[in-house]
Amino acid sequence: MRIGYTCMGEQSDPRWLVRDARAAEEAGFDSIAFSDHISPWLTTQGHAPYTWSVLGAVAATTSRVELMTYVTCPTLRYHPAVVAQKAATVQILSEGRFVLGLGSGENLNEHVVGHGWPAVEERQDMLVEALEIIGTLFDGELLTYAGEHFRVDSHRLWDLPEHRVPMAVGVSGPKSVARFAPLAEHLVAVEPDADLVAGWDGAREAGQQPARKIGQMPVSWDRDRDAALERAHEQFRWFAGGWKVNADLPTTAGFAGAGQFVRPEDVAAQIPCGDDVEAVVEAASAYFEAGFTDLALVQVGGEQQQQFLEAAASEILPALREAAQGDDPSPS
Repeated sequence: MRIGYTCMGEQSDPRWLVRDARAAEEAGFDSIAFSDHISPWLTTQGHAPYTWSVLGAVAATTSRVELMTYVTCPTLRYHPAVVAQKAATVQILSEGRFVLGLGSGENLNEHVVGHGWPAVEERQDMLVEALEIIGTLFDGELLTYAGEHFRVDSHRLWDLPEHRVPMAVGVSGPKSVARFAPLAEHLVAVEPDADLVAGWDGAREAGQQPARKIGQMPVSWDRDRDAALERAHEQFRWFAGGWKVNADLPTTAGFAGAGQFVRPEDVAAQIPCGDDVEAVVEAASAYFEAGFTDLALVQVGGEQQQQFLEAAASEILPALREAAQGDDPSPS
């Protein structure tokens, strides 16, 4: 079981993200996930730096931890050929430590380029084409591609990393699992759903390597539980809407409106708040039991990262690893 840390750009200045990534490596985390958004979910979060610049800086100032986007949408804001170039470059800079996490995106981050927001079926069609383009470019081929949604004209990656960039794809149900499992190495999900894990393995083609299943879980760590709960409600109440709602809302005002009736106790039911290590382990165990091989923690609140990382090194990581050993998740 790999335990990761999330550098959440929506709540931190880019310089803080680089600082926190270095501290997360020192604290003993196995990986660092980076959100790739152009807007925060709520105005109270207040940040949205360019993730790929941050990745370059972190690749240069860390040496051990795996780096990953969680996740990049390669269909509207970015063309898939450009995503392939960015990912290959980060893989070279990090000396083989990068995983490209991909997904079909959210309206909040993609509507800004003025191309509208497609229905979910079309978004998945676009992601299939993007995966085909990116995968072919990662193979080093000269590509000319004419799809329904994307065209590529005589393009190749001129700087290929020694180790091919693995792709992980976000899924939410059996249809997305069936479509994406044959095209990517690993699964990404934000709920501890054992059916997604089993479906992904069942949809893999013969000869593919065992897949990692990568989850993510928010935590609001603070020695003052009331402060932790207040912060989680202020910054993370959007989380309660679920992805069927969150994928389609276009603005921070929309997320504020959708979350206006979410109570602090509703947030506390979904996010461990305070300094109870056992509560964190209990929430994480749902992922272990569902067969996930990786879990990236998100600390709510940009200014609370140092306190959380200090606690992770001494308390949280040892407890999580001990709990994970007993559940025997699928091989990585």
